[in-house]
Amino acid sequence: MSLHKEISFENEICDSLAANGWLYAENDDRQYDRTRALFPADVLAWVQETQPKAWEALSKNHGASAETILLDRLRKSQDDRGTLDVLRHGVELLGLRQPLSLCQFKPALAMNAETVARYQKNRLRVVRQVRYSLHNENAIDLVLFLNGLAVATVELKTDFTQSVEDAVDQYRFDRNPKPKGQGSPEPLLSFPNGALVHFAVSNMEVRMTTRLEGAHTTFLPFNRGDNGAAGNPPNEQGHRTAYLWETVWARDSWLEILGRYLVTKRDSKKQIQKIIFPRFHQLDATRKLLNAVLAEHSQGVRRGCKGAEAPTTTQGAGGKYLIQHSAGSGKTNSIAWSAHFLADLHDAEHHKLFDSVLVVSDRNVLDAQLQEAIFDFERTSGVVATITGEGASKSAELAQALSGGKKIVVCTIQTFPFALKAVQDLAAAQGKRFAVIADEAHSSQTGETAAKLKQVLSAEELQELNDGGEVSTEDILAAQMAARSAESGITYVAFTATPKAKTLELFGRRPNQDVGRDSSRQEVGLKPDLPEPFHVYSMRQAIEEGFILDVLQNYTPYKTAFKLAHDGKEMDDAEVERSAALKGIMRWVKLHPYNISQKVQVVVEHFRDTISPLLNGRAKAMVVVSSRLEAVRWKLAMEKYIQSQGYKIGALVAFSGELNDKESGPDGFSETSRAMNPNLKGRDMREAFASDEYQILLVANKFQTGFDQPLLCGMYVDKRLAGIQAVQTLSRLNRAYPGKDATYVVDFVNEAEEVLAAFKTYYDTATLSDVTDPHLVYDLRSKLDAAGFYDDFEVDRVVNVELNPHAKQSELAAALEPVASRILQRYKAAQAQLIAARGRIDAKAAEEANNELNALVRIPRKVDKHSTGNWTHDPRQSGRGRSEATRFFSFLL
Repeated sequence: MSLHKEISFENEICDSLAANGWLYAENDDRQYDRTRALFPADVLAWVQETQPKAWEALSKNHGASAETILLDRLRKSQDDRGTLDVLRHGVELLGLRQPLSLCQFKPALAMNAETVARYQKNRLRVVRQVRYSLHNENAIDLVLFLNGLAVATVELKTDFTQSVEDAVDQYRFDRNPKPKGQGSPEPLLSFPNGALVHFAVSNMEVRMTTRLEGAHTTFLPFNRGDNGAAGNPPNEQGHRTAYLWETVWARDSWLEILGRYLVTKRDSKKQIQKIIFPRFHQLDATRKLLNAVLAEHSQGVRRGCKGAEAPTTTQGAGGKYLIQHSAGSGKTNSIAWSAHFLADLHDAEHHKLFDSVLVVSDRNVLDAQLQEAIFDFERTSGVVATITGEGASKSAELAQALSGGKKIVVCTIQTFPFALKAVQDLAAAQGKRFAVIADEAHSSQTGETAAKLKQVLSAEELQELNDGGEVSTEDILAAQMAARSAESGITYVAFTATPKAKTLELFGRRPNQDVGRDSSRQEVGLKPDLPEPFHVYSMRQAIEEGFILDVLQNYTPYKTAFKLAHDGKEMDDAEVERSAALKGIMRWVKLHPYNISQKVQVVVEHFRDTISPLLNGRAKAMVVVSSRLEAVRWKLAMEKYIQSQGYKIGALVAFSGELNDKESGPDGFSETSRAMNPNLKGRDMREAFASDEYQILLVANKFQTGFDQPLLCGMYVDKRLAGIQAVQTLSRLNRAYPGKDATYVVDFVNEAEEVLAAFKTYYDTATLSDVTDPHLVYDLRSKLDAAGFYDDFEVDRVVNVELNPHAKQSELAAALEPVASRILQRYKAAQAQLIAARGRIDAKAAEEANNELNALVRIPRKVDKHSTGNWTHDPRQSGRGRSEATRFFSFLL
């Protein structure tokens, strides 16, 4: 039987699409025009059905050659402008008064019956085994067309014989858009004039790319996530990746993605550099956000209409949404899409929901990205305003932007308090409706905002603020909202990787709020209904998918200052906390020149030995200290040591304001003083640190959060960190960069267990149950039976599917799924135990976890000679492990 082979997988996908509005017929590949990369029959049918007068004019002007002229002109337009631009804006031909449309996307306001009718006539087609090449007879498994234009290619691999990595490798090594030794490129695979996206698909996983570059091609995951981890969750109905063709490629969904989500990035010469295709969590979050806003709006209108003559303009607004997306999630794009879609959102009665969308972000690229994206969608400029406060007062700029028809208003965190007050006042006084999107940004604050912050900041946070620390948009929102009563007319959307407790309270949503109060829930044995984020893309998933690094991988706790200052003598924190006198001694020891000089030596030598060689000598490090006073003394000691050793290491120090320290010098110290950063010369600190001139940055509160420098590979911590602050501080290291595969943390103060506990809050709180040990597996079949991997019912289910001549591959996948998932859970549990044991430096626990991993890996190795897969227990390859488990059980058949 061929049930486990790729052809069955291919049949099933095509049949599913055909049953849900796609055109599909066997031998369609014979109609494919490989020279133009078009499906001519659909191009002509679309034009003739939707634009009969234009087709009549073409036929009248060109006679029998009208078809050829149209197809040639279409191909040339794609080569000149790119496929996406042609789809969105059509092609111009001599003799036609207006461009010939190649597609009709659904408008934001769908009131025009003619437009709706044309939208329904879009022709989506899937063609299999397409021989695309001008130079050989290579065939791509599936090509997706829209009105005859190729928009996606797909290489399929069934996990029963291969994996998604094999599909990726096929693209990288056998699907080169510019074959070596050939003069002409492949039209279907070329960028940006070929297909818009290329999918590598297996039963378990999906990857995608928008630009094929041979062996240098980078594929991104397009997976749903599996309970906070990478990959996809089990599907009791069949393939884990069925969401791709059943949901993503569903007719309305696919047209929306092509029409609204894809964004072109251009260089200074307006040439297309890349096309952005949403990752799954971005698509999922923005769609769920819009649906929830619309649903809550309609509920509000219905509630407002009861017993009233007409609904008011503010009914339905006022929802709060917390989107917890890790670093590496692409928040800039997610915010840009959310802002654009909310600005265009209309309800069922075709009323615009929001007068304007306010976005707060310190990401410099966001404003340009919004402008560029909206122009790409609509060919309209000037719909995005940026509030800077330059040339006019902030309030005047805001009044002009909010009343001047600007769909989206972007402001910085410094301007945010003024902007937030403006939209709150307009909503209250004039009944206007606004959406406020708050990105996680950080800044030092003074004046009225700082005073309001005292209501919501803890004593420790206030102390850090007074010592030059920074506050975030979360803090400002909490302060502003705490000072006002419940509002209508404003919908809040907060994006953050590490929400504080008060942010969860303000923006979190209770999943079971209709079930009852916490007290009554506890009486019947239910857990308290605590607020949760609206949407989550976890740190764990970002790490496993390779978008950020695991900063705890090389975390080394270093005993406190006593160990350095007293010849290795240790004193635990409990003893210190019990004695006020000892607290004073601790502070003296930490600031003692001898102690700081010893730690400086450790930092500098560790940096030279471990960090400096990374990234071809471009790696950088950060030193985190407790106060501005410590920052000054650390900087002076570090410069002294570097000079004494003759090292070529540049160091900067960052802190806010000015302070006096008579022991260090008679004059005051600030960032710009000659004693601190003599070569800064007016440059921005971020810009200077990014240069090759500097390698180490000392920080005291400032830049400890919200600072992105991907070259950071090392961190030295001499400050007590707790909870969210530990996560935000150490996460300065996690940004991915080519060649960056490890980070290093040396901590002089904190305990590894406390730091790990802080990370678990934002990483992965799930715990897996203990499992039995199959270490003594010798006789494959009998020991597998005894290990409890499966039961007789599960074996019978697989056999019944395999012997059924009418079975589908999805039924085989569903039958094997419970067993494969069970093995994978054991595998992941052992991985987690091994990582935790290494973090605790617990050799015995690490050995036990490693034995468990080896035992699980040893099983498939016994049948490795029959398998095409490569087996690994690298924690970063969890998706591959899952697919190999499936192949293994397939072999057992």
